[in-house]
Amino acid sequence: MQSADFSQGKVWQNIVAQSLPLILAQLVQLLYNVVDRIYIGHLPGADSMALTGIGLAFPLTTLIAALTFLFGTGGTPLFSIARGAGQEERAGKILGNTFSLLLGTSVVMFFLCYLFRKPVLYLFGASDASYVYADAYLKIYLWGTPFTMLATGLNGFINAQGFPRMGMMTTLLGAALNLILDPIFIFGLHMGVGGAALATVISQAVSCIWVLWFLTGKKALLPMKKKDLRVEGKLAKEIMALGMSGFIMQGTNCLVQVVCNATLKIYGGDLYVGVMTVINSTREILALPVSGISSGAQPVLGYNYGAKAYERVRQGIRFTAALGILYTLLAWLLVILSPHLLLSVFTEDPAMIEAGVGAMRLYFFGFFFMAFQFTGQSAFTALGDSRHAIFFSLLRKAVIVAPLTVLLPRFGFGVDGVFLAEPVSNAIGGVACFVTMYVTLYRRLNPGEKSNHMEGFSGR
Repeated sequence: MQSADFSQGKVWQNIVAQSLPLILAQLVQLLYNVVDRIYIGHLPGADSMALTGIGLAFPLTTLIAALTFLFGTGGTPLFSIARGAGQEERAGKILGNTFSLLLGTSVVMFFLCYLFRKPVLYLFGASDASYVYADAYLKIYLWGTPFTMLATGLNGFINAQGFPRMGMMTTLLGAALNLILDPIFIFGLHMGVGGAALATVISQAVSCIWVLWFLTGKKALLPMKKKDLRVEGKLAKEIMALGMSGFIMQGTNCLVQVVCNATLKIYGGDLYVGVMTVINSTREILALPVSGISSGAQPVLGYNYGAKAYERVRQGIRFTAALGILYTLLAWLLVILSPHLLLSVFTEDPAMIEAGVGAMRLYFFGFFFMAFQFTGQSAFTALGDSRHAIFFSLLRKAVIVAPLTVLLPRFGFGVDGVFLAEPVSNAIGGVACFVTMYVTLYRRLNPGEKSNHMEGFSGR
């Protein structure tokens, strides 16, 4: 059986072939949480408080996602580079080590988050009223931590072997089950927010079983082997070094969510914490295609880099940037024209919709700058340049967004300052990331040379 060869055919076609199933898969994956929020936002008698409670749980679920990214987005590019260089044994060890790291970390995270969830939720900005909903959701959701981390973290290895449709099935199966179970548990069995969490746990378990079945079965080009599960210190460091960018990106998202919720509680109360929950949900949906494009580009870029086909790497970067910018411009236009429509998907509360219209337009201002950030981060990660990938992950969220979220409301912007911090960070961080990628990476990919001048980006 031949492995997927991304050095053949048109680069843009390879990226699209990888991206489309990934976008669909990520959309389906997103439905796990978004569908929960839609149903919860329409709970009888809960008004906006249920959504506010779910918003308070976001930082913990984001932290779990961050740790998943640490190993998943670290292992997958190294896996692609190894395959491109013909290093099959190394690729197998990367897969096995990633599995073990994900499993061990997920168990530790479950116990820590479950035991300390009450003080943590109040630290995140919970009131007595919103804590009830946040705790009801989180104490069930956390039981699915191992399933979530393994399914999400290992699915990229299916895509990296050239099976994006199989990777799509991972989330399609789980999401379909979630769609069925959500109304049964929430409304039929009257479990409320706890029912939404239980539906998610069961669905993630099914997705996890699917991933493990494929990666250990005969259909996989490089099946996971027992001998590769023993964690090797050196290899684990390589995986975490490259995945640190994804970890920091998600980890700083956790930080920003905490800062936003705490600041909004002061300047706007529980209502605006609920508004931010809806806006975050909308952002996740609208950012999904550009995220899928950049994720789909990574195995193509990594494989061609490993094969030293540098001009194909350059073509892939150009295509990813152009398509990402075009899409984000269209998404920005949608927000400007139809904020009421987007808000009404998640809530019927007139007060939340009224407060959310202006907030949403502020938050998404200049949304196209996000494409620059995604393209730069994708190129750095795919080629193993962990140093720059980590730096720009920190810059946008920890250095720009978090401080501005605290400072702008104090400088007279009030609650609007919280929502204004995001577009400012997208513009500064996105442009800085892209320009640096162009100068330090893109221009150094000399298509006329088959040398080792780019070895510093290999992650080895």
